[in-house]
Amino acid sequence: MTELKYDVAGIGNALVDVIADADDHFLVANGIEKGGMTLIDTARADELYGRMGQAIEMSGGSCANTIAGLASLGGKGAFFGKVKKDQLGQVFEHDIKSLGVHFPAPLAEDGPPTGRCLILVTPDAQRSMNTYLGAAQNLTADDIDADIIKASFATYMEGYLWDQPGAKAAFLKAAKIAREAGRIVSLTLSDSFCVARYRDEFRKLVADEVDLLFANEAEILSLYEVDLFDEALAQVKKDCKFAALTRSEAGAVIVAEGEVHVVDADKVAKVVDTTGAGDLFASGFLFGLSHGYSPVHSARLGAMAAAEIISHYGPRPQVSLAKLAKEKGL
Repeated sequence: MTELKYDVAGIGNALVDVIADADDHFLVANGIEKGGMTLIDTARADELYGRMGQAIEMSGGSCANTIAGLASLGGKGAFFGKVKKDQLGQVFEHDIKSLGVHFPAPLAEDGPPTGRCLILVTPDAQRSMNTYLGAAQNLTADDIDADIIKASFATYMEGYLWDQPGAKAAFLKAAKIAREAGRIVSLTLSDSFCVARYRDEFRKLVADEVDLLFANEAEILSLYEVDLFDEALAQVKKDCKFAALTRSEAGAVIVAEGEVHVVDADKVAKVVDTTGAGDLFASGFLFGLSHGYSPVHSARLGAMAAAEIISHYGPRPQVSLAKLAKEKGL
């Protein structure tokens, strides 16, 4: 077996987040679906950007956020994603490499510009995402380095990749390599709207390919088309060796080889922005498992990381998660 070099190899949409406050009236007036992720084209991206208020711009993308959180915990990560050699692409490359993450893909010389996600945060801290994939949609199977996948404890992929055929092929190639190398294949469902688009394909993928599934309550209910959480839990126990199901302030339910554990959420003085909460829970859980921690200990790290991220704007940690874990005795 190939020697381990990385804790996690992530595959996802490489995006720059543009985050601004908005009220429900703004969402309605601009035809934005609250709480979900909508794919938009260049014209729509320019239109919304012009209407948004003062914004914060920072590197993002669901899987990239998870790998950034892993690095903040002291883990070793690699990330596969596509950006163009433009201003935002160079910012993304600098940001992820500055964290110590291996980012092997060269910046594209031509094609669409670097993707961005326009995020509107309402007073209830819900985020509504409008995503222009740009260069990210050009990720293909050729961008996947088999040696990196083989040298990673886990390969982690975001469900959003299913929106593009090339990215889907990259996903499936990496999963096959990881399985054949005896590594863990992990998937986050990403978004209940994403699940609704690809439910049948996701159910087959989860049952046949995935060792570790991440989902929030809305996503797992949508996946199995049930109304009760316990019904979804019973089904995922049959399908996956591990599952981490987050339930906001109710904490998380962890499935580990048939056993079920409930882990409390960390308390937060004020929830500012829920962007990245699930991404950072995955950071902690993946870091824990890859370092030999129990699933419950790993989930507590995930809860800590998620609590840190929702206490401020943006999907990347503003403090060292490794230091925070040490202070909390984790």
